Amino acid sequence: MDNDVSAGSGITTVVGRLALGITLLAFGLGYTEVIDGVSAADAVSIAQYVGGIALFVAGLMALRDRDAANGTAFVTLGALWFTWAVSAEGSADAAGLFLSLFALVVLSLTLAGGDQLGQGAYGLFFVALVLMAVADFADSGGLAKVGGWFAVAAGAVAWYAATAALAHWPTALPRRAAGRGVTATG
Repeated sequence: MDNDVSAGSGITTVVGRLALGITLLAFGLGYTEVIDGVSAADAVSIAQYVGGIALFVAGLMALRDRDAANGTAFVTLGALWFTWAVSAEGSADAAGLFLSLFALVVLSLTLAGGDQLGQGAYGLFFVALVLMAVADFADSGGLAKVGGWFAVAAGAVAWYAATAALAHWPTALPRRAAGRGVTATG
């Protein structure tokens, strides 16, 4: 990694966010059932290989580059995606429990700080997991679809964050002055 590049903006972060974004898009679109014949079960291979293995390896690379925040996030998320993929055939209550535990990890990542896009992606993903867990416990297909849309939004934000880093697009929202009539001096 180039010394001029701050931790968290290197290629491993881009790869990790792309892997997370693609996995969330596939996972979320499967839950929304917006594409005829595509369900969450169809996202299992993507979750296992892209969200599981590729994200885990990106996390290891980030840890090697001394990017502890993204390394920890990607390794943990990779392990959880892989586990979700290989255990997708369990009962609804077991799935709800797993998604609840997954949500706790993502909540920790959301509250850990970092850049706005990363926190936004994790925050949306957290809401998606909570909605999907409740949907599994309550056997509510409608709530699962809403959770799917939150996962799609999280995937889009993660994808944008990775693409923005590569394309040099804006990655932070501009800040406003404190109130009306307040101007910055400089």
